[in-house]
Amino acid sequence: MDHGAPDTADPAVVARPRIALVSSSYAPYVGGVEEHVRQVARQLKSDGVDVEVWTVDRGESLGIRDVEGVTVRYLPTPLPAASPGAVLRFLLRLPSAWRRWADARRRFEPDLVHVQCFGPNGVYALAIGRRFKLPLIVTSHGETVADDHAVFSRSALLRFALRRALAAATAVTAPSQFVIDDLRASHGLIGGTVVPNGVDLETPDDPEGAPEGRYLLGVGRLGHMKGFDLLIDAFARAELARDIRLVIAGDGPERDRLQAAAEQLGLGDRVEFAGRLDAAAVAGAMSVALAVVVPSRMEAFGIVALEAWRSGAPLVMTNRGGASEFVRDGVDAILVDPEDPVALGSALSRVSADERFRVQLAAAGRTRVGEFTWVRVARAYEELYAAIPLRDGAAA
Repeated sequence: MDHGAPDTADPAVVARPRIALVSSSYAPYVGGVEEHVRQVARQLKSDGVDVEVWTVDRGESLGIRDVEGVTVRYLPTPLPAASPGAVLRFLLRLPSAWRRWADARRRFEPDLVHVQCFGPNGVYALAIGRRFKLPLIVTSHGETVADDHAVFSRSALLRFALRRALAAATAVTAPSQFVIDDLRASHGLIGGTVVPNGVDLETPDDPEGAPEGRYLLGVGRLGHMKGFDLLIDAFARAELARDIRLVIAGDGPERDRLQAAAEQLGLGDRVEFAGRLDAAAVAGAMSVALAVVVPSRMEAFGIVALEAWRSGAPLVMTNRGGASEFVRDGVDAILVDPEDPVALGSALSRVSADERFRVQLAAAGRTRVGEFTWVRVARAYEELYAAIPLRDGAAA
């Protein structure tokens, strides 16, 4: 599979339009989309591209901020709803919201808008593109298939807007063929390009702050799709030495329910909820874990897999979604169906008991991870940007 433009591509040979990365979420929130846009924005800026991030204002009124040297505009995105009161509130908020988006366009004057993870942000980006005749690129992160809230199943407006955006876009990308195939089958996409995710190879690890003893590690947002309830169930079933614990790092709406499930299974002393950790702490915890486990019910790609490889951790990975496109079962990870508790428990038992196998998986992962850099992701995007004719007067 093509993993994007080579690292050796010369950024000086491509045209440099002004890019508005229109993200569904951004700092101070954390997650896969936020990390992707953060790293891409930093790399584009490093390559000399003028870039801003436009993201959804969730009510905090953050305005305009500098985040790591990149201008970030937090913009309102009201959408209509079915009830009369909601429709009225939308009509009252829409003029102000539109002025904010139009003002962002006027002040930055982007040559194209690049939607990252389609949601209300995508609806407004589509409208801005149509109103001001700006080219549109859409990057899906699996939001149509791997969202806890199933918003595309519930919102006819979002489905309609996504189909219009996919039809209007000059390019559509996703981190896996799995996501591209869903967009084709369910939302009318024709074509589409795979641009896999990346990982920051320079992130330091901090093993001094890692949990003590022997443990299996799960990392991510504690939501339904991430499958940590499946992991707890499989951990209870697995044949493991008594001193092996399960550590779950992250936070989210499912935390209380997960803690209750662990207690009900008699695992209160063997399952630790570490809360949200910074990047160095996550890398440190991974570096000394028996294995990193990704039990997602559906995973568009899985940046955690790359983080595990970078940290030299053996990987147990869901086979539901796009992971099987880049993970090699039995070579650099164990691929397993997380909804099969016996199979997942057996994978946990095997990786915990077989040190030689763990070393083999970790070594293969360390070799592979160099293929997935943010430089490659940004250069792949830059090639798409360069294929779009610039507006009159745009710098090259």
